[in-house]
Amino acid sequence: MNVFGVDIGGSGIKGAPVDTERGVLTEERFKVLTPRPATPDAVAESVRQVVEHFGRPAGPVGVTFPGVVVGGTTRTAANVDKSWVGRPAAGLLAERLGAPVTVLNDADAAGLAEMTHGAGRGRTGTVIMLTFGTGIGSAVFTGGRLVPNTELGHLELQGHDAEARASTRAKEEEGLKWHHWARRVERYLAHVEMLFSPELFIIGGGVSRKAAKFLPLIEGVSAEIVPARLENNAGIVGAAMAAAAGAAVPVSAV
Repeated sequence: MNVFGVDIGGSGIKGAPVDTERGVLTEERFKVLTPRPATPDAVAESVRQVVEHFGRPAGPVGVTFPGVVVGGTTRTAANVDKSWVGRPAAGLLAERLGAPVTVLNDADAAGLAEMTHGAGRGRTGTVIMLTFGTGIGSAVFTGGRLVPNTELGHLELQGHDAEARASTRAKEEEGLKWHHWARRVERYLAHVEMLFSPELFIIGGGVSRKAAKFLPLIEGVSAEIVPARLENNAGIVGAAMAAAAGAAVPVSAV
């Protein structure tokens, strides 16, 4: 089943049609920069541009959002304009696109894709997907079922939001070399492991393409740590899967 997926990030908005049965993009994704300021109206227009790059949507559209999403309404907005808080995002985007829209947390979408088609497939213990980018997103699965909107990137790490210290943006803004950044990621993973005792960490986001540069440097974490197999397409795939299921939040990957 081909459904369109869009991934809204703090720096870019990308999308593509997706074969949800196989978990693959059926065309090369199209990306635009996230507008500044990233207000609901400006972001909705960018989402429209991404979708209509491929023509008018012929069916449902899945959209990820970098924050808590409950029943299609955005409750937090860490890396976009604060005017998103309390907005009926699914309704706003459906009106702009002229198609049914499902909105869910970006890391939850990526986690759903990885649990179904990627590194978490067949794993039934506690699995935590972490997406490193402008911030740090999280998706927690236990027994294959999602605990939505966990937002573990906002755990305190050395007196700061974890994502302020260990995100890819922090690495770039501070000019950190891979081994310095790996130490921060290591401390963050150790803290999350202490709280949840997962059997597997899946590391996603754009940096997953460069996993060989930092994952071998991480020590002292008992859980298995692997890069996302779908890399930075996981959010697009998961968004499309959620739209195909007709659910605002995916609850199971098995």
